Amino acid sequence: MIKISPSILSCDYSKMGEEFERMKQCGADWLHIDVMDGHFVPNITLGAPVVKCMRKCSDLVFDVHLMISDPKKYIPDFVKAGADVITFHIESDSPVEETIELIRSLGCKAALSVKPGTPVESVFPYLEKLSMVLVMTVEPGFGGQSFMESMMPKVRALRDEINRRGLDVDIQVDGGISEKNAKLVGENGANVLVAGSAVFGSADPKETIRSLKALAAQHD
Repeated sequence: MIKISPSILSCDYSKMGEEFERMKQCGADWLHIDVMDGHFVPNITLGAPVVKCMRKCSDLVFDVHLMISDPKKYIPDFVKAGADVITFHIESDSPVEETIELIRSLGCKAALSVKPGTPVESVFPYLEKLSMVLVMTVEPGFGGQSFMESMMPKVRALRDEINRRGLDVDIQVDGGISEKNAKLVGENGANVLVAGSAVFGSADPKETIRSLKALAAQHD
């Protein structure tokens, strides 16, 4: 099943509640919330107190992407704030197995992400304990970057491994996703598409979300 998770990096923060409701009415499945610490990536966004406020504005799935150096330290805060899925980077400083177990023990779904330069095989040892793997299709840290088609072999290899093991693990792609490449990412096995400017910047976001889902669901 294809899911669309609009990245709130591209929303109008002055009317966040209205933006979240608009995404729900337009058919969004999740909301993608990027958390950056200015250390792991060269940008700063928001923390758990803001996510807690956001939670009051929407009942959509909160897909929280931690681009921070020590995610394990902050997992309890984000769970309490209302995260449903927590993704952290395998390149972070936190022990991977311990961080996954902490997320799961607190009743949240655990996901791992890999940067463009990291082999996707690095997540294979943890697949049985994950609900999702995020393959970054841009370098993390800023919105509005161009999609890296060269990441598609990683998505394909990941999907093949998940299928080989008979697992139910989502594959998410994040970075430059639009109607121009939705079919390609779907063909390679991704089923959760993060789209920021493509959705929030669309004149007809409902149609854009419908189109993204339809294109990603096409398989030759």
